[in-house]
Amino acid sequence: MTLYKRWYSEAYNEKADKGELQRFWQNYFALEKSVYEKLLSNPDEKVEGTVKELAEKYGLSTVEMIGFLDGINDSLIIPNKVEELEEDDVVNLHFDKEKLYKNMVDAQADWLYNLPMWDNIYDKETQHRLYLEQKKSKTVVVGKKIGRNDPCPCGSGKKYKYCHGAIQKNK
Repeated sequence: MTLYKRWYSEAYNEKADKGELQRFWQNYFALEKSVYEKLLSNPDEKVEGTVKELAEKYGLSTVEMIGFLDGINDSLIIPNKVEELEEDDVVNLHFDKEKLYKNMVDAQADWLYNLPMWDNIYDKETQHRLYLEQKKSKTVVVGKKIGRNDPCPCGSGKKYKYCHGAIQKNK
């Protein structure tokens, strides 16, 4: 079984009771926060190593490291092939700061995007701007509905009901 499959079976175990899964995720989120605190303390450091080396460096098991890599992967400049990784594969943690911040907002991980280390990377105004940009990117704007007697938006000059809103007659 690959490390990713092991991670997935532990993290999304359908046979585990709700309390057990809740404890699993509470423990994982604490570990994840600890890793992000270290990464964000030196955000320009180009972190690389094997899965096993990075797991040891950050105090994680190799399976937890795969979970972390899965979570940060969309924020990396060069994503890792998480599903295929083994303990001795070399991975990187070179992240795009803006993308990471926005992904944390998107995941509603306030314990991560509110880490004090962000204050050394972005001022409060920039953090607020990035937060709003991410929130607005998920907002669906529905346009005004075209009425039957409104001019057709195609520009024909006809009423919508006689143009693109016309009901096709049965032949």
